Amino acid sequence: MWSRQAFRRFAIQLVFLAAAAAVVFYFYNNVAQGLRQLGLRFEYGFLRHTAGFAISEGIAYQPSDSYARAIWVGIVNTAKVTLVGIFFATLIGVLMGVARLSSNWLVRQLAAVYVEVFRNVPLLLQLLFWYSGVILKLPPVRQSVAWFDAVFLNQRGLYLPRVVAGESFAGWRWFWLAGLVAGAAVYVLVRLRLKRLDRPGFPSLWAVPVTLAVAAAGWLILPGRPLALDYPVMGRFNFTGGTHASPEFAAMLLGLSVYTGAFIAEVVRGGIQAVDKGQYEAAHALGLKGPLVMYLVVLPQALRAIVPPLTNQYLNLAKNSSLAVAIGYPELFNVGTTVMNQTGQTLPMFVLMVAVYLALSLLTSAFMNWYNRRMVLER
Repeated sequence: MWSRQAFRRFAIQLVFLAAAAAVVFYFYNNVAQGLRQLGLRFEYGFLRHTAGFAISEGIAYQPSDSYARAIWVGIVNTAKVTLVGIFFATLIGVLMGVARLSSNWLVRQLAAVYVEVFRNVPLLLQLLFWYSGVILKLPPVRQSVAWFDAVFLNQRGLYLPRVVAGESFAGWRWFWLAGLVAGAAVYVLVRLRLKRLDRPGFPSLWAVPVTLAVAAAGWLILPGRPLALDYPVMGRFNFTGGTHASPEFAAMLLGLSVYTGAFIAEVVRGGIQAVDKGQYEAAHALGLKGPLVMYLVVLPQALRAIVPPLTNQYLNLAKNSSLAVAIGYPELFNVGTTVMNQTGQTLPMFVLMVAVYLALSLLTSAFMNWYNRRMVLER
């Protein structure tokens, strides 16, 4: 039989659960009554209807496609700017975080100015600045800024060469597959050896060169080129070929990366300062110099303090991507707002958008928590 204390705890939890269910039912009933009074129903059948509006960029889409396809384009655009933004924000944050602790006074002060300026200006203002004050003020297409006749920058965005499959790409894929298998085997063997010897190390430093070596061997053996570059070429009115980053995407990427990078810089700085000074002295005693001390000794230990708050910054970046509606980038919130205006299905669309942003945040959080547990287990 349960003890009296255990029964009391169970009863309290049951009461709280019943109260929470009652609150949820109350709000659901109010919403259902309001929808009935407006002649609306909470359903997603409208997603099968023709959208009838254009989307400026993204995966293949036509106005004759369904609302579901339009929303999927918005989801893909949101994921794209989020993932690329996380990469560049991390790169900027690590560089600026290390620079904040530089022995060079000028580098240290410049990094401090960057952090204080971009961290304390609202992101919405920064997005408008990058879009209206920088990108749209670039030269017109005919006067594009060019680098090596391959990269072109103008007020319509950034034009870059695109990697396309060559004549021997089909055969080269098998070399890549063999390289990945060989690299994975080397990674496991090196990892087991380091664990047996109780020594620190980076198995990927051995695995990656093996993978690249096998792929390079396939490139040399196979006739023709497995990969080729499709360069942008100036046409009569615009560039053709290559790949293109629109002004809206470029402004969004700049804004998210620079803004979030300022916060990540402080996270990195705090993580580095959490490493005991004796680790620096031990590294210097072993003969390590300059960047090697930071790369091989300090940063691997600082990661344990960096990863938890870094997860919050990644989640903030994913949620801040909804501000893209201010500059016209067709991400989920922008497309979803258009769908709501055309269909009148406000509540179902809000629920759908909340679910997508929640799923994106939970996936990011799950990956970072897995990585954090891995770092803790290897302590």
